[in-house]
Amino acid sequence: METTKQPKKKKWFAPLIFSLLLTTFLILLSIFISSDSSSLLYLSRSRTNQNSPHFVESKLGVSSTSPINSVPRIAYLISGSVGDGESLKRTLKALYHPRNQYAVHLDLEASLQERLDLANFVRNEPLFAELGNVKMIVKANLVTYRGPTMVTNTLHAAALLFKEAGHWDWFINLSASDYPLLTQDDLLHTLSSIPRHLNFIEHTSDIGWKEDQRAKPVIIDPALYSVNKSDVFWVTEKRSVPTAYKLFTGSAWMMLSRQFVEYMLWGWDNLPRIVLMYYANFLSSPEGYFHTVICNAEEFRNTTVNHDLHFISWDNPPKQHPHFLTADHYQSMIDSNAPFGRKFGRNEPLLDKIDTELLGRNDQGYVPGTWFSRANPNITKPYSFIRNITELRPGPGAKRLKRLINGLLSAEDFQKNQCS
Repeated sequence: METTKQPKKKKWFAPLIFSLLLTTFLILLSIFISSDSSSLLYLSRSRTNQNSPHFVESKLGVSSTSPINSVPRIAYLISGSVGDGESLKRTLKALYHPRNQYAVHLDLEASLQERLDLANFVRNEPLFAELGNVKMIVKANLVTYRGPTMVTNTLHAAALLFKEAGHWDWFINLSASDYPLLTQDDLLHTLSSIPRHLNFIEHTSDIGWKEDQRAKPVIIDPALYSVNKSDVFWVTEKRSVPTAYKLFTGSAWMMLSRQFVEYMLWGWDNLPRIVLMYYANFLSSPEGYFHTVICNAEEFRNTTVNHDLHFISWDNPPKQHPHFLTADHYQSMIDSNAPFGRKFGRNEPLLDKIDTELLGRNDQGYVPGTWFSRANPNITKPYSFIRNITELRPGPGAKRLKRLINGLLSAEDFQKNQCS
């Protein structure tokens, strides 16, 4: 019986071995083909993407600007709070030029009626309605003095101007208590010959007493989470000074290039957001945030001009607030060659003197230039014949501003003052 069963075992054994060998071969072949296909696909993709960026950030970059010696465009933010509505309107008209763009903002401390009044003014003023270059931030922000919400409000306005205001070359932030000391024709004429990449921002890395009193303490701005306005408050813990970047401080008022503002909004290397998170707990963050970002960003640190383009009268040493400007400061303002002055009280008589002697404002409150041609007041659209918005009529203010800027750019220590 054993001899008859043995051949059966041998008959089944050979096919079993062959089946196992064939299966193993097919599995190995499948792995090889799959691996080879993946390799070929990888090589194909590598060749295809050889010149492509690995990250979307490397595709991002600054937008182009208008060529030098052409008339630039300015984007203005004019902001105010409760009771500033009429001052803001006056400043807006004194700054108005059809070539520029404007964003106005009254924070949530202003009453609903005051903000509605400003909105109606922007909507119904014939000149604004005709040209459409004045926009109100209707979704008002709660802004705390000395808090980071002043920074976020500035970024909000810049983003709005990027989205809705077309092309412009520089961004200037002002408050309702600021006022121009020259005409827009003076300003645009002088800036026509200035490189568009320059950023006028007063700054220093010598933060001095601010290290202990502003950098190390941690503050909370209630406007970040509350609908009611109140002052900032301090927490008990302190923090060390950052080591990932260097702190800078300076004036909260500045003229920033379009390229830098675009970088602040996009933040393609994340520096603006990292620094913003730090300054969310920093007292008087508008006096440090933009300065710290620009001086730690490799592509912008050599674009700074160390001046805020303002005449401001301070105590020595400076206190929290500057002096209110009066007639006693008039000659000093002119001698400063600055295009803007602050801080002016509401209905300050000095403003009338500036209107008459420096700006030449007309009875409608605007500063006439070649563009301004008042048509027949009886027609439906009295401003429909505005023309020549690139033809400028510079006056003495242009000469003053040219002296200031030429002096800043030609100074022997100009480059040493860039982010120093």
